[in-house]
Amino acid sequence: MSNIRVGTSGWHYPTGRGTWDGIFYPPKRGRGKTFDELAYYAEHFDTVEVNSTFYGQPRADVSRAWARRTPAGFEFSVKLYQKFTHPKMFEDRLRQSLHSDAESIKELARPNAADLDEFRRGIDPLADAGKLGALLAQFPPSFKNGETERAYLGGLLRALGGYSLAVELRHRSWSDAFGDTLDLLNAFQSAWVQIDEPKFRFSIRQNFLPNVRGFYYMRLHGRNIANWWKHDRAEDRYDYLYSSDELREFTDVAGAAKTLVKKLYLYTNNHFSSKSVANAAMIKHQLGEPVDGVYPEEFINRYPALAGAVQIQDAPQGLLKQLLKPTDRP
Repeated sequence: MSNIRVGTSGWHYPTGRGTWDGIFYPPKRGRGKTFDELAYYAEHFDTVEVNSTFYGQPRADVSRAWARRTPAGFEFSVKLYQKFTHPKMFEDRLRQSLHSDAESIKELARPNAADLDEFRRGIDPLADAGKLGALLAQFPPSFKNGETERAYLGGLLRALGGYSLAVELRHRSWSDAFGDTLDLLNAFQSAWVQIDEPKFRFSIRQNFLPNVRGFYYMRLHGRNIANWWKHDRAEDRYDYLYSSDELREFTDVAGAAKTLVKKLYLYTNNHFSSKSVANAAMIKHQLGEPVDGVYPEEFINRYPALAGAVQIQDAPQGLLKQLLKPTDRP
């Protein structure tokens, strides 16, 4: 089995203008009709990045169901609960729901050992099933490299020792102190997440090289500069489709990095209208990885660059052979 895992950030996008229904998934089902999106997704990819755990602690019964609905070898990378990485955001949520003084709310927003234990219990079924990939600690751009922040990050890395932990830092102060940041992450064998996203004045600078041999972690958020900072809906930020030429920058890096690490995770987060699915499939094709699953005709109509890379639903057998020629590259 290849040491490269390519997938998308999330698999459930049922609403909004950027829904996956009718593009990657079948159109909306009628009342009483169900469709297992995760099982269908797992026919196409062998990993997914779980975003829902950012908004609420993972639950063991849900994790157990995920493991049951996916094939052997499938892996879930799980984003940490926002209380661990976005304390101000969590504090604002508490302030809206509780009528307490500021100091009490600040204390409630501070993560503790009980929170860590709850998170571990929630992901235990994935670990027990051999389906837990990496844990993702995604910090906001406001998380700067300071004495307090370094101490907090070190404590979090220590507390989650034993897991494959990937750390996404966005502020340039971390790359300005490149050696110190590298020493901190390397001490706990944590991967420095390599990201692509619209740049701001103090964006982190990265060289896309792996910092540990255990694993490598890359996330592509899209390049929708116009809607990244100001948008009507949050989903508008992720309305971006990478071209084949743009993706080659990352597939070239991944192709080289895979020879240096035991496992490589690459996730696309430009989820609007399943553009992340299209780009993930294109990445797999460019890397020479199998592009599994059958894709709806509507999906290929929308993303024609994939016509030579994927199997199309209900296409004539002769045409399928022609479309699946290994020399065709989107």
